[in-house]
Amino acid sequence: QVQLVESGGGSEQAGGSLRLSCAASGYTYSTYCMGWFRQAPGKEREVVAALYPASGSTNYADSVKGRFTISQDNAKNTLYLQMNSLKPEDTAMYYCAADGRGFGCLGWFSPANYEYWGQGTQVTVSS
Repeated sequence: QVQLVESGGGSEQAGGSLRLSCAASGYTYSTYCMGWFRQAPGKEREVVAALYPASGSTNYADSVKGRFTISQDNAKNTLYLQMNSLKPEDTAMYYCAADGRGFGCLGWFSPANYEYWGQGTQVTVSS
């Protein structure tokens, strides 16, 4: 079965950096759109970035453009999120997700399009 396991969260001060990892297994990694989402207490889950492994194409939410970078290691079936210049408003639970509908990353921005989710990793940024 599909499994997504995140790691790398933690606490950091504003301006600092963290790197999240998502190890994927149980399916053909290159064929699913991979996304990072986050959810802060009392707020809706929102997209952070997405990547289509077969092509390497990426998409970003406006709020993280220029600060966060999504990448992958195909040999390890692992997705990464490098987060730089962190802000307190980046504080949230971060989730890795996979969309295997077969449409690439069409609809990358909507949580409803992702069938598989990791358990999440907490990121806390202090001012």
